[in-house]
Amino acid sequence: MKNLVHIGHILSRMHWNTNSFNQNKVALKLEEDAEWTYEQLDIVSTRYANTLRELGVRKGDRVGILLFNSLEYWGLYFAIAKLGAIAVRLNFRLTSEEYEFILNDSGTTVLCFHSSLKEKLEPIKQKVGVQHYIALSYDNVPTPDWAFHEEVLQKGSSQPIRETIEISDPLMLMYTSGTTGRPKGALWSHDNTLWFNAMQIMKWQINDSTTTLVSGPLYHVGALEDIAFPTLLAGGTVIMMKSGNFQIERTLSIIENNKVTDCLLFPFMIYEMLNMKNEEDYQLKNLSTIYSGGDPVLPWALEQLKGRYPHIGLVQVYGLTEGTPIATSLDAHDVQLKGHTVGKPMPLTEVKIVGDNRNELPIGEVGEICIKSPVVCNGYWNRPEVNAVSFVDGWCYTGDLGVVDEDGFVSIAGRKKDMIRSGGENIYPVEIENVLIKHPDIIDVAIIGIPDEKYIEAVCAVVIRKETSTITENDVINYCKQYLASYKKPKVVCFTDTIPRTASGKVQKFILREQYTTISDMNIDLT
Repeated sequence: MKNLVHIGHILSRMHWNTNSFNQNKVALKLEEDAEWTYEQLDIVSTRYANTLRELGVRKGDRVGILLFNSLEYWGLYFAIAKLGAIAVRLNFRLTSEEYEFILNDSGTTVLCFHSSLKEKLEPIKQKVGVQHYIALSYDNVPTPDWAFHEEVLQKGSSQPIRETIEISDPLMLMYTSGTTGRPKGALWSHDNTLWFNAMQIMKWQINDSTTTLVSGPLYHVGALEDIAFPTLLAGGTVIMMKSGNFQIERTLSIIENNKVTDCLLFPFMIYEMLNMKNEEDYQLKNLSTIYSGGDPVLPWALEQLKGRYPHIGLVQVYGLTEGTPIATSLDAHDVQLKGHTVGKPMPLTEVKIVGDNRNELPIGEVGEICIKSPVVCNGYWNRPEVNAVSFVDGWCYTGDLGVVDEDGFVSIAGRKKDMIRSGGENIYPVEIENVLIKHPDIIDVAIIGIPDEKYIEAVCAVVIRKETSTITENDVINYCKQYLASYKKPKVVCFTDTIPRTASGKVQKFILREQYTTISDMNIDLT
């Protein structure tokens, strides 16, 4: 007998005769503006699904979602799932050319988008295979004449969808944020999502009393799959921040007013929180856990957070879309001794470190991080050659470098492609970055390798210094010499105002390498 459990279980359970689930409880809320109960989410998503079916969407078809954070985002996601179609979640920060690539690569046939983004779509309409556009608007932006108005979704039939969906069926395509160039679509199935929900519920005891705040964009797993989705499965409430114009004061007010218990904040959000002048206005009495990822939270912030809010635990996580978004977790009680690590593997998750021959390395040796769990995706869309290298025997070869200590804690050493090979030595950028970020005059830093005639590659430090700072290239180099072997010190230091990062905060080093590939021995000041 085929297993027909899928993510629709979150809503379909309301119709079971044995149901004890409170369908009138608030499932979703957009800041203080609007909210849907579980029953409303079920009804709305069914109407949306019937409209999509009328437009020709069938099982396995791709439907794009190009929206800001909204209730409708979740309605569409569940609608697509009910049809057995595949949701293509698009980053609203991309350019027309990037949309053209993703829409064609995925074969998206229907695109639901916010009407304010029409200028990005108009230049590529004739270059992609999208058959129908549906424009949604929350601020009276006119609907273009080449798109359906959002009312078409609301007028869909309320008749239940009858579609046979197996747990192994594909659910969504998430295009990677591109720290190494052209994005690839990671294909998730229903069971990937359900298992990921279950792993988080097991690890953190998420239940129907949980109220989760989503601070990031829903196109990213850090907002939808991390913490939020398992909260819905457990019967709790998910509150979303509006997209754009992030303000920490508004965020903390929402946390207080809605008695939020769990939230995910990127490191820069935590820093803004701790640097507020009126921090005493926010007690955050109901907040028990802050989850963070992307980059490690700096030591000064860990210390201040513990001193100011001793009742809040900070959980730092590591993972990647295609290989389990939260593969390891550093629990709050381990931060003091193991704060330099990303913790231990999540439930049902294995992590190993392998060398160039893909044999497992001993404890303490740096190599490539490999992850195995029920959440490792089904491969990249239309990338058989890449899949043959990245996904082997259930393992995802992440391309990240790491090391496991004697207690089983995992530390990140950087990207495999970012490793610098200089004069026969392996140099790991993260080790140098961890030293420089402690310099009192340095705000941010990224280490890359640049061509060198003698040593093949040389270390280049791209540094953002404080506005009032007068530190020089020699100051940075000498600082490194105090804490690192001489061969690891930067040969070149470049001062700049910005370091390119993805939406999740990861440094895009391929961009930096393109910018600084012809740098000579001389310091270049870009400020």
